[in-house]
Amino acid sequence: MIKNYDIFWADRHLQLGSRTCIMGILNVTPDSFSDGGKFFAFDRAVAHAEKLAADGADILDVGGESTRPFSDAVTEEEETRRVVPVIEAVARRVSIPISIDTTKAGVARRAIDAGASIINDIGALRMDAGMVKVAAASGVPLILMHMLGTPKTMQVSPVYEDLLSDISAFLAAAIDQAVTHGVLRSRIIIDPGIGFGKTIRDNLTLIRCMNTFASLDTPILIGPSRKSFIRNLLKAADPKGLDPDADSMEIGTQAIVAAGILNGAHILRVHDVAQTLTTVKIMDAMKEIPDASCH
Repeated sequence: MIKNYDIFWADRHLQLGSRTCIMGILNVTPDSFSDGGKFFAFDRAVAHAEKLAADGADILDVGGESTRPFSDAVTEEEETRRVVPVIEAVARRVSIPISIDTTKAGVARRAIDAGASIINDIGALRMDAGMVKVAAASGVPLILMHMLGTPKTMQVSPVYEDLLSDISAFLAAAIDQAVTHGVLRSRIIIDPGIGFGKTIRDNLTLIRCMNTFASLDTPILIGPSRKSFIRNLLKAADPKGLDPDADSMEIGTQAIVAAGILNGAHILRVHDVAQTLTTVKIMDAMKEIPDASCH
């Protein structure tokens, strides 16, 4: 049984568990692995944000720095320049919460001032010592993700002593750090980091065994959308699977999303909100069938 959570902050409320929430991805970057450059222009970014909301997104996740494998970092000034005007415009046009996808405290602070109300930190407070202070002072929900190393190094022969135990311990430590510095535990969300320093088998194991992380007693977010492990699983059967935007990649994504829902995901971070909403409706209905019905 998937535990329900309610996150309250300011005038916001996220109800998680009984209904799976969808986070729509808006990459305001020229070089993301999927849709890189498509929404780099201001007008196209704002229009796409409105489309994601209209398609059924519960949260919009705006990022200005690519975190694809082997990517280079951008400066705080450049990242801020990319995301802040978009967040300001989108906040005036949509009513759903906006998340800022960043590892930089300065970017997070400026984004919150512009209208963002969630911090999505793939560095789990490790990349900028000021991030936990921004999260605590702002009182917004904080997403803490596991990553092995940095985007530049994470896919260079990732190895774990014990995948599930190592990631659980990492996330537990990140939660403790956040709470110690004043972040309310009731506003923390964890992300096991699909594709961030994991092999194909690691990613599949995380999806299959996601209930392992229920012991941390926080909502769970996953972001499998169009990741390279799906492409690698599909490429032998479908050469078009090599393209992150191929139809087969989205079908593969929805298969992983469905498995994730059944295994305990509360929030899905995806590119295609409309297709994910269809999957969510079916799988959420499936979750309502009690285990006792199988005996």
